[in-house]
Formats: sequence, structure tokens, C-alpha cells
Amino acid sequence: MDDIPVSSADHQTPDTERLPPAPVLRWLGRVPYEPTWRSMQELNRTRTADTRDEIWFLEHDPVFTLGLNGRREHVLAAGDIPVINTDRGGQVTYHGPGQLVVYPLLDLARYQFTVRELVLWLENATIAAAGRFGITAAGRRDAPGVYVDGAKLASLGLRIRQGGSYHGLALNVALDLEPFQRINPCGYAGLQVTQLSTLGGPGDLKTVARVIAEELVAGLGVANSSVATASIDGL
Repeated sequence: MDDIPVSSADHQTPDTERLPPAPVLRWLGRVPYEPTWRSMQELNRTRTADTRDEIWFLEHDPVFTLGLNGRREHVLAAGDIPVINTDRGGQVTYHGPGQLVVYPLLDLARYQFTVRELVLWLENATIAAAGRFGITAAGRRDAPGVYVDGAKLASLGLRIRQGGSYHGLALNVALDLEPFQRINPCGYAGLQVTQLSTLGGPGDLKTVARVIAEELVAGLGVANSSVATASIDGL
């Protein structure tokens, strides 16, 4: 796993020593779903008070994932794409190459986050990142995620266990959207799906990863939020 270099304005506070450190940001590249999920579970299971938080950025091989309460009837025609039952919240969604997946592995107490605040943090960072690409996006209280003119740009599905979060955000950047027609996305029949590249944004995952990483770190209110780590492929 490689680190993502990020630069964002330092938060000014009179008591920076009491702020948590910025999380480690990792670019994993293209990885299969299930081993990555198991790695998240293991990090969460072995977490201690001294465990550094991490945020993973990656793309998955094609896969449909079904949440804990997901209904199989929302998978209309999986075809050659595997369906994996997972332990996140939500219904069914699709992951594939060209979609940026963001997994925040956080101790919620460090940031005094409720689950709702965790969701808002992810949504707000995505909305801010889209705005930097000239795209107006918004969240919906009745259906977590990020939308542009009613079409879903990003999906959320989380698991909180022993105070730690895993799973997270899937942001459509530049992918084949056809697999979404094989499901009721997030359990909504007929829900339209869109992506950054279609809306005039970039199609490069690393470009988008860097921008959304900056927004996520800025939204945490952490110490040393100007993060500088080893460069990876010019990211």
C-alpha cells in the first residue's frame, strides 16, 4: 500500500496538541473486493487506543455487493459479475474499474463523530470535491449518497464495530455504467446513475483521489492537516 501526498491549509486552533493526528492516506490501486474487505475487518478487530487511523483509496474488480439487510431481488441480472454478501449497511451496489472507492478506517471517538456526522463528512467532502470540478452536487437526508440533478454520483455504505468505521464511499469517476442496469441501485428501482467524467469532470482516479483526500482531511479538524508523504506516480 502506498501513501497519497496531500496538501491542505492547516487548521488554526489554540490547542493543537489535543487534536488527533491526520490519518494515514493509502492508495491501493486496483484490488479484489473480498480480500480488501477482510483486511478492513482485521484492522478494525485489532485496533487499540494507539492505532493510527487510515483512509484507503482504490478501485475494485467488477463486483456487486449486498448489504446486511440487502434483498436479493434487487439484483436483477448479475450475469458474469459476482455477488458478495457483505457486512456493511445498505442494499446492493456495483463496484468496478473507473470508480473511486474510499474506505475510512477511523476511531469515531477521536473526532467526536456520531454515525450521522460520519456520513455527512463523507458526503460534504464529495460535494466539495465535485464543486472544485465545476459540478453542483448535493446530499439527500432520505437516501444517503451524493446526487446531481437526481442521478446518483456516489454511494455510501458503512459498518461501525467497536467504535471503528469501515467500508465507506464509492464515487463514480469514469466507468462502464451498464452494470448498474442489472440492479436496483441502493434498492431503488429506476434510480439513474451518473459519473464525474460525464458531467465534465476528470476521468483520472488519482486526480480525483487527491482532491477528495484534501477535502476529507480538512473536514476532520486534525493536527498537521497539511500532509506530505512519498509521491506515487506523480499523485
